[in-house]
Amino acid sequence: QVQLVESGGGSVQAGGSLRLGCTALGGTISAYCMTWVRQGSRMEREAVAGIESDGSTMYTDSVKGRFTISRDDHKNTVFLQMRSLTPEDTALYYCAAETMGCGSGTDYYGEGTTVTVSS
Repeated sequence: QVQLVESGGGSVQAGGSLRLGCTALGGTISAYCMTWVRQGSRMEREAVAGIESDGSTMYTDSVKGRFTISRDDHKNTVFLQMRSLTPEDTALYYCAAETMGCGSGTDYYGEGTTVTVSS
């Protein structure tokens, strides 16, 4: 059983930055497709960034150029560096792991960390 634990959420003013972390307990992040997903106030769920086991990355259009996903294999942690934040980025952010690769279906979710961006 893999447990994903997020960290780094908080409140920031528009234009600010935050870095989120997702650490896997009981699993190896480098072997999985890891995705950051957010759920806003209207309960819509959006995958914002992902990183495959080979290190390739993908982003939804709304965060391209502002968010960067990365992985530290020694820490078994995936990071999401968020810059130029806007109130529209306010959401619960959680990480998801697909053990069979991106698109195979999520096997594990973390509980999430809240990001609040004020104008």
